[in-house]
Amino acid sequence: MPKKAGFEIGGEIIAPGTRRTVDLPVSSLSDHTPVTMSAHVIHGKADGPSVFVSAGIHGDEVIGIEIVRRLLKSPALRGMKGTLIVVPIVNSFGFINKSRYLPDRRDLNRSFPGNEGGSLAARLAHLFLTEIVFRSDLGIDLHSAAIHRTNYPQIRISPDDDEMRKLADIFGAPIIMQSPIREGSLRGAAHDLGKRILLYEAGEGLRFDEVSVRAGQAGILRVLRSLGMISGRGVAAAKSPPQFCPSSKWLRAPMGGLFRSFRSDGDLVHKGDMLGSVSDPFGENESEIEAPFDGIIVGRAVLPVVNEGDAVFHLARVGSVKKAENAMDNHSTQLADDPMFDEDEII
Repeated sequence: MPKKAGFEIGGEIIAPGTRRTVDLPVSSLSDHTPVTMSAHVIHGKADGPSVFVSAGIHGDEVIGIEIVRRLLKSPALRGMKGTLIVVPIVNSFGFINKSRYLPDRRDLNRSFPGNEGGSLAARLAHLFLTEIVFRSDLGIDLHSAAIHRTNYPQIRISPDDDEMRKLADIFGAPIIMQSPIREGSLRGAAHDLGKRILLYEAGEGLRFDEVSVRAGQAGILRVLRSLGMISGRGVAAAKSPPQFCPSSKWLRAPMGGLFRSFRSDGDLVHKGDMLGSVSDPFGENESEIEAPFDGIIVGRAVLPVVNEGDAVFHLARVGSVKKAENAMDNHSTQLADDPMFDEDEII
């Protein structure tokens, strides 16, 4: 039997059965400090799929970076088949500056496929696409809400994509949402290459959230197990199927003022339930925000100062609030009690 080949990336060869961090040159800061995009590669001894996990495409979305850190420490990755490519911070410029954007104020996730002779955003997008996405069969891209907002753990997939719907079910996040592919996005560029990506959204910009981290780490390991890359010892399937939400709507502040939220992300609500209110600083005028339909709050604003028209609640539709309530309780219990997340194991 021929010996398995090494995995080539960034001009380096990763031998079978080894792991290594490879620094991919991106550019340099104005003071000549070099900036790289670092990829950690685990190349198994046995054949299997190639999967990438990425975080920090938006520099202020740090939840994914913590998920990746814990993932790379997981004992479940021992003896892995195939190849796992992990990029904790795609947008180093944004991460350093605690900003969503690159120094040229471009959104990296609207700059794909990019090109090697274009703007800084275009060059970074091109590098990620050619060095990471092109070498992978599947990707899992980790995001959070922007600053001053938070998202309940959810997987977003393209409409009418049965293959990714199955993987989303396996991932086991509490919520699955349909999300059209946007022009210039990583998902769109990957789709044009015949590659598919699971998009995980959870938590708030520049903040850690234990529930979001646990749901993300467990979901990635479940997907790797389903692909035959890991044995799955200690990786439990989700107790309840995710809630599939075919559509959603942002509810907006009816006036400017001080926003008070009476509901939290992940709450199930009925049509007509009061979710929050906005009042002026004197308390003379107040306007309530009601749920226009039965659903789950999958995102909300956390900043109490709002202008008229600001998005304050992201409400997703569900078929049955009663059925969803039991499933959501099971998800919360599993994330709290799963032995994989014993405090001694979190390092």
